[in-house]
Amino acid sequence: MNKKEDTLFHKDELLEVTITDIGNEGEGIGKVDGYTLFIKDAVIGDVVKAKIMKAKKNYAYAHLESIVTPSPCRIDPKCRVARQCGGCQLQFMTYEKQLEFKAGKVRNNIIRLGGFDAAQVDAAMEKILSMDNPFRYRNKAQFPIGTGRNGQPVTGFYAERSHDIIPSTECYIGTKENQQILQTILDYMKANQVPAYDETTGRGTVRHVLIRKGFSSGEIMVCLVINSHVKGGDYLRNQQAFITALRQIKGMTSISVSINNEKTNVIMGTEIHTLWGTDTIQDTLCDLTFQISPLSFYQVNPVQAQRLYDKAIEYAQLTGKETVWDLYCGIGTITLAMARHAAHAYGVEMIPQAIQDAQDNARENSIENADFYVGKAEEVLPEKYEKEGIHADVIVVDPPRKGCDQMCLETMLKMQPDRIVYVSCDSATLSRDLRILCDGGYQLKKLCPADMFPWTVHVETVCLLSR
Repeated sequence: MNKKEDTLFHKDELLEVTITDIGNEGEGIGKVDGYTLFIKDAVIGDVVKAKIMKAKKNYAYAHLESIVTPSPCRIDPKCRVARQCGGCQLQFMTYEKQLEFKAGKVRNNIIRLGGFDAAQVDAAMEKILSMDNPFRYRNKAQFPIGTGRNGQPVTGFYAERSHDIIPSTECYIGTKENQQILQTILDYMKANQVPAYDETTGRGTVRHVLIRKGFSSGEIMVCLVINSHVKGGDYLRNQQAFITALRQIKGMTSISVSINNEKTNVIMGTEIHTLWGTDTIQDTLCDLTFQISPLSFYQVNPVQAQRLYDKAIEYAQLTGKETVWDLYCGIGTITLAMARHAAHAYGVEMIPQAIQDAQDNARENSIENADFYVGKAEEVLPEKYEKEGIHADVIVVDPPRKGCDQMCLETMLKMQPDRIVYVSCDSATLSRDLRILCDGGYQLKKLCPADMFPWTVHVETVCLLSR
């Protein structure tokens, strides 16, 4: 049978469709005669004309050709490259509608994927933590550097699912200083004929720019990721001009290079050399001081991170007598925040540098009732519990998108803490893990979505489980 006969509609067909939902990647979803269409940049309530780009038996991906009737929640994005960039998938939707979508996404996943009763979820669910100002919230940004059609260096953002750079020095979810920093670097490269890295040939010098800012301190860090075989001394042509130009920017505290000579999609190299200023910048979160290096993990939205962690501490219900375990602890942000309200806190993380940072942060903040272990949570936790008998009154987990390891969940159930506080960046894997923990004797008491990344589809959730 001809492939075209397998589908209700075919490639290049133009259809009019009403958008009724949003997909996981932020694409609008609509149906024509029961056939589902996924349409990027369409929002709930739009009536659009869309051209089918890729047709499957029961669904198709289509290109937004025109808007017949705009949705009441459709807005013009601030960013001129919003549609080409794809980094902020929801820039065409009002912020209020985004919050409604994100809270609904968490609720629906827990009910549908976790198998929880809707009434129970509604009783446990608190209002989503939103931002008063949903712009300029990112304290960290990474920009690729390439060569434009005119042969001059450009920076911006990769177009969706490609490594083609959409030229732009402005991003409204990043800090205002980013634009000045990027323009300064491009001007330096042009004036000194410093070539951008070419992924195809492996030649050229400048690959990426990493910019970090301490929101409380105002300190700024710039780390230029370069392809360089120079050992010591000047890593860049006319390096002093590069340093002098960046030093003029208010708040500049640290200028460094990261050496990455590999043909890889990994942005940062492991070799960092400070060219001027300090090796780290400082910031404050949860009344704790953190030293941040180019390679440090640190929450990119400190305003919402503060609110998220406050909610996690509230859910932990600490009286000063509890032993707390923080699994997947990173640089120890939650561990140290919990330690201030607990008898003792333990953090577990598999990245050695993160644990080193956590230990340094404990010393920096004079916190003596926190210990940190390098390793996988599913390996460290059983060892400390079964061999050393370390109990847990409260366990906090903040795993990667894939959720908790099965053995980690089993050990948590064996340890029987009074409370489990689960912080999640993926409500689908959260729903799966909640089901396992609740089948093991826990009850879902509270859950609160948090909008950490406005204008994107991502949403965090913090849950309280009680035994």
